[in-house]
Amino acid sequence: MARVTSQRLAVLLGSWAGPGPAYSELAERIRLLTLDGRLPDGTRLPAERDLAVGLGLSRTTIAAAYARLRELGCLESVRGSGSYVVIPGPPAVPAPDAGGVLDLTKAAMPAASIVAECAVRAVEALGPELARSGYELVGLPVLRVAVAEHFARRGLPTDPDQIMITNGVQHAIALLARALLSPGDRAAVEQPTYPHAMDTLLAARARLVPLPVDPSGWDLDALSAALGAASPALAYVMPDFQNPTGASLSVPEREALARSAAMSGTLLIADETTALLDISRGPLPPLAAFAPSAVTLGGLSKLAWGGLRVGWIRAPRALVARLAQARTGLDLGTPVLEQLVASELLGREDALVAERSARLREGLGALTTALADHLPEWRVPPADGGMALWADCSPLSSSRLVLAVRRHGVALTAGPRFGVNGAFEHRLRLPFTASPEALRAAVTALRDAAGEAPAGSAEPPLVAV
Repeated sequence: MARVTSQRLAVLLGSWAGPGPAYSELAERIRLLTLDGRLPDGTRLPAERDLAVGLGLSRTTIAAAYARLRELGCLESVRGSGSYVVIPGPPAVPAPDAGGVLDLTKAAMPAASIVAECAVRAVEALGPELARSGYELVGLPVLRVAVAEHFARRGLPTDPDQIMITNGVQHAIALLARALLSPGDRAAVEQPTYPHAMDTLLAARARLVPLPVDPSGWDLDALSAALGAASPALAYVMPDFQNPTGASLSVPEREALARSAAMSGTLLIADETTALLDISRGPLPPLAAFAPSAVTLGGLSKLAWGGLRVGWIRAPRALVARLAQARTGLDLGTPVLEQLVASELLGREDALVAERSARLREGLGALTTALADHLPEWRVPPADGGMALWADCSPLSSSRLVLAVRRHGVALTAGPRFGVNGAFEHRLRLPFTASPEALRAAVTALRDAAGEAPAGSAEPPLVAV
């Protein structure tokens, strides 16, 4: 069972005090930590006395906060065992579309139109596979060839032996962390970054090295200095439509990043989950075209459908073999039928890209127009691809705003979920993957909630964990 110390909880809480009673404000912030995953379901909270000392509060205040959390259904206490957080249920209010909570915590779209057809074709192709064992640690040959051809079309010649098929990109990150990291190793991550990648690296007991990035791009001087000073074992980056900022590395920046990583002996891991979600930027070569030893991750969860848990790793052959050895402790391969579906979809990649680009363009237009109409004071950098905007809602606290808008039936993720040690309190990720009608309703709810959410304090500095 996971547990969080009072010191770590204090860091996660950040600047939580507000205009209401201290116990109520504390309870609300702990509830937010459970909602956005920073406190996983079942995590044991510190004892009341320990947390009171850690936060400089009275034990009475902590006891009242815990009692409030139990009332909210966010905490279960067992005598002699402790108190454990519980993921709360959705608010009992209708969402703007009258269909329940509008969940914008996930940047994801419904299945593309050709997924069902490709699934039927995959079932028809399943027959010969039934005569085999069904266990493929590195993946079906037909899909490995299709992935290799995907890279070749983008100007990166690839042999199928350089490909391993995984159960999605998150599985690939976990497998790489298992094979490449030892406790105490340094791992560089963009700040802000994809939260579940950061969670995986922390679970491997890595020490995180932040690499600053914002919607205008990467600070390459700071990045080079950080890599040179820390010499991390690996660096996890998203060079195309980075999550959550939407920024992309230019060709010269890709070359510079490759040089900096080579000088520090750092293995680059490039996550291309969003690489093909282009709206107006145009294609760019993969990062591995400039760093031959780099590892590239990809998958179909964003391009085709989140329910299709198929991803891949492109890496040097020796590393693929090493990953296959490490994989047996996690699983014994990706489901065969899903691999056949993925193979069919990659054969129609151009149609997938065109359909997704059109949908994302429509959603982006609706969201930016609604924000300009209802929240013109927010600073919203433009996006030329990806799935979300990284809005600056200053002086509002995004943590308080997320709690307020949830009462209006919209679920969002606060900015600190994407950073180390509570950074980005004035930032809010706004996916534009929902329908235009839902996005306009969500912005209306945000406008109303903004009047209920008090301003927050300045963000803490970026520091390594």
